[in-house]
Formats: sequence, C-alpha cells, structure tokens
Amino acid sequence: MPMWAKRLVDVLLSALGLVLLAPLLLAIALWIKLDSPGPVLFRQERVGRRGRMFSIHKFRTMRPDAPSLGPQITIGADPRVTRAGQVLRRSKLDELPQLWDVFRGAMSLVGPRPEVPRYVALYPADIAELVLSVRPGITDLASIEYRDESRLLAEAADPEACYVEQVMPAKLALAARYVQTRSFIGDLTLLLRTVKAILS
Repeated sequence: MPMWAKRLVDVLLSALGLVLLAPLLLAIALWIKLDSPGPVLFRQERVGRRGRMFSIHKFRTMRPDAPSLGPQITIGADPRVTRAGQVLRRSKLDELPQLWDVFRGAMSLVGPRPEVPRYVALYPADIAELVLSVRPGITDLASIEYRDESRLLAEAADPEACYVEQVMPAKLALAARYVQTRSFIGDLTLLLRTVKAILS
C-alpha cells in the first residue's frame, strides 16, 4: 500500500475514533483524576520515523513519581501502577490517546511500537534502519504476541536483562517482518486481531 494511502486511512480512522470515543475518553479522564493525584495524560519521549523524537500520549496509569521509583519497563504487579491503571493497562484502554498521535502524523494505527531512546541505541544498525523507516504504530504483531510481557519479565531473575536479551530482539524480528511484508490487508488483519485480543 502506498505511504500516502496508509496516511489517508490513518487520518480518517483516527479522526473517526476520536469523535466516536470522546465520551469514553472523558469518562476515563475523570476516573483517573478521582482515583489518584496527578495529570490525566502521560507523555514520554519515543523514537519515531527516521529516528526523530516525539512525545507519545497515554492515559496515566502510574503514580506521578513513578520514573524515579523504578525502571522504564513494567514488571508484573508493579506497585507504581494505580488502581485505575491496572484496569486500563489490562484492557489496553491507556493507549487510546495515541489516536491523537496518529492524527497529527507522529504515529500510524499499525506499525512497529515506538521505543525509548536508551533501548533504540541497542538496536543492530541494519534492523534500526529498517524498523525506523516507517511511522511507529499503536499496534503490531509484537504487541499481540507479547501482550503479557510484564508477567514474563516478572518471572525472570533479571527483568532488564531479559527484556534486552530476549524480548526486545524477538519483538524487533516481528517488527522487521512487518515492514518487509506490510500491506492494507495485513494492517486490517492486525487491527482486527488487536480488537479480538482486547475483548478476550
């Protein structure tokens, strides 16, 4: 599928999603404010297309001081996660604000998940060039296959090493495969699989 066609689909579907889901977005925002002190949205610098930095948006699921209390990866029953955050993370509803990131052009509906700079610095050069050649996405095959990533890391003796040495390379391989074989039908299939995974 041509890049302009993919971008057109992203704009139309993200705009439609923001309008239709507006009541749900407002309800979640209110829930977060009532559940714990701090901002509704969480912003974090991620590496986007061609290595450009951008701010990704999510509903806040952790305490405001979470970055100073632990690693950037979430491990098992992380005590930094709020009560509302537990539900939002499990249902993936915390990712909904990224529809705005898609609409503004920083992301796509489907594409390799964007990573923080410290982990991108560990990518093999050839894989980094390939994966960063497209806009990052809200969902991809790795997001589906590693839906229980935090539980997997919690079972490791060294969660950080497990992520860097096992999880990240596997996810990168899936991301590279997506870039090499991407198509409209493939994107549609991944969107439907994502919805099915969330509902189940």
